[in-house]
Amino acid sequence: MSLSARLCVVVRCCSSLDSARQTAKQITRYASTFNARDNNNFIQKSVFISQSTDVFVNLALEHWLYRNFDFSKHHILLFWRNDPCVVFGRHQNPWFECNVQASEKAGIALARRNSGGGTVYHDNGNLNLTFFTPRERYNRRYNLNIITNALFRQWGLKSVINKREDILVNDDCKISGTAAKLGKLNAYHHCTLLVNVNKANLSSILERKENSIVTNATTSIRSPIMNLIDINRNIQMDKLLSAIGWEYLRTKALALEDGRYDLVEQQKGFKFINPTEDWFPGIDNFTSEFRSWDWNFGRTPKFIVTRTLDFPAHDGKIYRLNLSLEVQNGFVEEIRMSLPAGLVSTDFAQDASVISNIRGTKYNHDVTENIITAIGGKTLNTTQQIIDENNMRLDEVTLQ
Repeated sequence: MSLSARLCVVVRCCSSLDSARQTAKQITRYASTFNARDNNNFIQKSVFISQSTDVFVNLALEHWLYRNFDFSKHHILLFWRNDPCVVFGRHQNPWFECNVQASEKAGIALARRNSGGGTVYHDNGNLNLTFFTPRERYNRRYNLNIITNALFRQWGLKSVINKREDILVNDDCKISGTAAKLGKLNAYHHCTLLVNVNKANLSSILERKENSIVTNATTSIRSPIMNLIDINRNIQMDKLLSAIGWEYLRTKALALEDGRYDLVEQQKGFKFINPTEDWFPGIDNFTSEFRSWDWNFGRTPKFIVTRTLDFPAHDGKIYRLNLSLEVQNGFVEEIRMSLPAGLVSTDFAQDASVISNIRGTKYNHDVTENIITAIGGKTLNTTQQIIDENNMRLDEVTLQ
């Protein structure tokens, strides 16, 4: 049976601008329509399913709900899936965390999210879940237990939540990672579920090409992973979405207690939503921001890239020198070379214009290689050292 038939999902297809706007108004006013239940402290729940597979649109939808929705009497679980992409944390360095060159060559989007945590690879075999509540009701363990309970109820699959609040199977294989954002009024906790992800793509795109990188910025912790379909081939995406959605609706909002079908009947159920400007006025501005180079790369904490080179000088000798680039807000701010004694500056006179032109440009891997080529040097090794000068150490929660 299909997901929509099984859950009696109401698909909102807007045939006109007026109906689309009316739908948007209904969504934004959800939380204020249940005042009759206030005396019983009743909290309504909904499961939203995004109809977009664009990572930037889905991040914008998540941010729109976080900024505009009143969750005081209405909690939401948002399901969303993306086309192939790499998503890194708010305080991370994309050049450190993944193979940017390979991603761009393969047409895989690189996106910075608004929460902390580590870098992940998404494709259509990955299910994303975002749990929205008021700040005071934020509870990661509650949310993760809904997922583990659903896996056990539907398939008898035993999983555990570790100290880092990852979900593990088979003792140490990770099927879900987690991160969050806490605001003054609202909060969200989001996590991934590996259902049938292309693990070859995941490994190659998240491969750190440099062998030794030193940084004090937020860094991802690599763990063994496993797809749910490798454990039980009956765990298909639509069945998983259904199982977790039902578990969410039947679980009491303020305690991890089963309210069974009677509680489900009181909820708003499953709703497909279309993250467009007509439904969510202002979302296009958020989408444009999440797509921008300034957000994805310009927000990278200041770092230094260093290379050790062998340089053939005019006197016929081979000298060893250090090349360093200071990168601020994604732009090359300074280029320095430490010249050993005996290496005259005239050896670099012809290359000064090349180096000068690079200063102030956007950083990428080619920038370093172009400088090395211009001065005629040869990289001693492929080690790239990145040092975060902000000396930041952040956990997986971003406070605002």
